[in-house]
Formats: sequence, structure tokens, C-alpha cells
Amino acid sequence: MADKDEAKAREPGLAKAIGLGIITGAADDDPSAIGTYASAGAQFGTQILWMAPVALPMMFTVVYLSSKLGQVSGRGLFQVIRDFYPRWLLWAVLVGVMIGNTIEAAADLGGMAAALGIFIPLPIPLIVGVVATGLLALQVLGSYATIRSVFRWLALALLAYVAAALLARPSPGLVLIGTLVPSVRFDRDFLAIVVAIIGTSLSAYIYTWESNQQVEEKIEEGKTRLSQRIGASKAELARSRRDVLIGMTFSNAVMYFIIMSTGATLHAQGQTNIETAAQAAEALRPLAGAGASVLFTVGIIGVGFLAVPVMTAGAAYDLAQAFGWRASLHARPGEAPRFYWAIAGLTAIAVMLNFLGFNPMRTLVWSGIVQGLSTPPLLLLIMLMTNSRKIMGDKVNTPWMNVLGWITTGAVFSASLGLVATWLL
Repeated sequence: MADKDEAKAREPGLAKAIGLGIITGAADDDPSAIGTYASAGAQFGTQILWMAPVALPMMFTVVYLSSKLGQVSGRGLFQVIRDFYPRWLLWAVLVGVMIGNTIEAAADLGGMAAALGIFIPLPIPLIVGVVATGLLALQVLGSYATIRSVFRWLALALLAYVAAALLARPSPGLVLIGTLVPSVRFDRDFLAIVVAIIGTSLSAYIYTWESNQQVEEKIEEGKTRLSQRIGASKAELARSRRDVLIGMTFSNAVMYFIIMSTGATLHAQGQTNIETAAQAAEALRPLAGAGASVLFTVGIIGVGFLAVPVMTAGAAYDLAQAFGWRASLHARPGEAPRFYWAIAGLTAIAVMLNFLGFNPMRTLVWSGIVQGLSTPPLLLLIMLMTNSRKIMGDKVNTPWMNVLGWITTGAVFSASLGLVATWLL
């Protein structure tokens, strides 16, 4: 039996490889991330492209550790906190993550609606309501396998940004310099966008989603009891590393091409302030052609349909695990009513926030900053968890993974403290 399990874990499976990792990677490039990267390119041009290769190892590290935590412990992130840490810590972390997820889901719905408004002449709040209803129906009525399959296809929408960047015809020399030579400033605007980039590329909802996704995969294999889910083979962890690397490289490349497209066009023409998602797409039209504008818009819409359910379901997982409720997309609504009511409630709050008149693009960038400030303590917790033999057994972090993890944790804390310092001084 063990040999069969090992063989199954080694199966390459194109759908599997371009599956879980790609879903997480695409969800990481939600409309909030797109808004943040577009704003970064517009403000600072191609000289901030170096942030993409710097962020890649950090993105891989935190997502892989979250995946490993779910695989080895057989639990979602917040169930681990509930089972092994004090209640005061559980509630403190839960409040921060719930606020961040809900604000970002609201911002993403607004960003999607603004992009859809380019093609559909309807009031933005109405579009928000219709989109949210459709996404909620998918989560409540669709099976886990259906949702996973839909998410895989939606992830392909992000390829639009590669094409948009090429249509923008950037200067190869400036792109190369911006990629290889870090350009750093110590003013509030620059540090704010750096924190926003780090925050949105290492968003807390990605950690929880990835750990819960691994649990859902085990439940699909018939491992419905915790005792059946605990543990992972070396081959399974190796496959997870490969899938996460594929997904995060995909996500990081999208970041790179979004910054490139807006940096080579908007920044080059002096359009450094982006007020709406529609403006970002429309501004590309005369500079990079109608094709680039349409592709930019399609990317926002497509990935939004993937990312918003990841955020609302992810927050519902966190809430349910904190209170000990049953939480699984494999369960029918009648089998896990409080979990599905949590998804519905969080979706409703995200919709209502859009009726308060916030500017969609500014909200997208600020949600990235909120995520950036809430990420450090959760990342510190993940490092402590994955180094705990009580939780991980003999699958604690290797020395190299610890080096990457602690460097990432230090970088996130430093960026957040730097931004706070600029506000105070």
C-alpha cells in the first residue's frame, strides 16, 4: 500500500501540476494585486521591476510552508492555532485576518465591477451585487471538484497581462536595468508601494487557503478523519514544492508584466496617478493599443471571479476552525450550515462596503497595505508551527527552508515598520 501511495504521489499529472499551485498563484494576483502592481508601474515606472524577482523566493517560501503545514498536520491553519496555541492568540490573529480578507474581497468586487462597467453600462453597485450572487452560488451549489476545475480555467485569464505588456512595447534596456538594478527610495510613497506589493503578494488569505486546500484534497481521497490525514511522505512534499513553485512563478511573472505594461506606458507619459480600474485600462488604449486595454480589463474580471471566493471561503474556514465548526467545501450546506452561512455573511459584508462610495483603485491599493501590515505576525506563527515537532513530527523545516523563511519574515517586518516610521516622522 505504501508503494502505491508513493507511486501515486510521483505521478506528474498535468492537471495536477497546473492545478493547486496555479490556483493559489492566480488567487494571489487578485484585482487588489493588479491594482497595486499597476499603481506601482504608473508611479515608479520600470525601475521598480526588481521587486518581482526579489519577491519570488518569499512567495514560494510562505506558500510552501502553508501547504506543508496542511499536509503534515492534516489541519487548516486556524485549526492548528486552535489546537496548539492559547485562545487569546487565536482570537487576536483571527480578527486581523477576517478584517483583511473582508476589506480585500470588497475591494476586489469593486475593482471587478469597475472593469465590467467598461463593457456593461450598468451602475457599479448593481454589478457588484450580481457578481457576488453568482460567486456565492458557485460556492454553495458547486462541489469542491467543480470549484477547483473552474478556478483552474479562470487562472488562465492572467495570461492576458503577458500579452498586454508585449503590446506596450517597453524599452528592453530600461526593462533590463529595472529588473537587475534595485532602485530604492526612503520616502513615504515609495515605502507604501513596497509594503503594498509585499502585502498583496504575501496576503494572509493565501496562507489559509493553501493549508485548507491540502486538507480538502485529502478529504477527496477519503481521509475524512483527522487521524487519517496526519502525515505526508517525502514524495508528496516534493510534489507540493514543485506545484507551489509553478504557481508562484506564474503569479510572480504576472506581477512583473503588469508593472512593465503600466511602467512603459502610463509612467512614461507622466500618468502617475491611477484613480479607477477603468482608467488604468483605458489609459493604456492610446499608448499601447486597444488590444492591451481590453486584455488588461479581461484579466481583472477573470481573476476576480477566482480570487473573491478564495477570500470569502478562506475567511469562513478560519472562522469555522476557530469555533470548532465543520468546514469543508465537500460538505453540503445542510451538513456544514454555519460554514456556508459564514461564506454568505462575509460576501454580504463585502458587497455592502461597496455602497459606501470608496474609490475602487485606491481601495485596492490600501487593501494591499492592510494585508502588508497584518501579514508579519501570521508569518511568524507559521515559522514557529513548521518548526514545532509537536505539530510537524520529523517534517520540521530544513535549515535552508528556515533561512528563506526567516529572511522573508524579517523583510516583511522591516518593510511594515519602515512604512509606519514614515507615517510617524
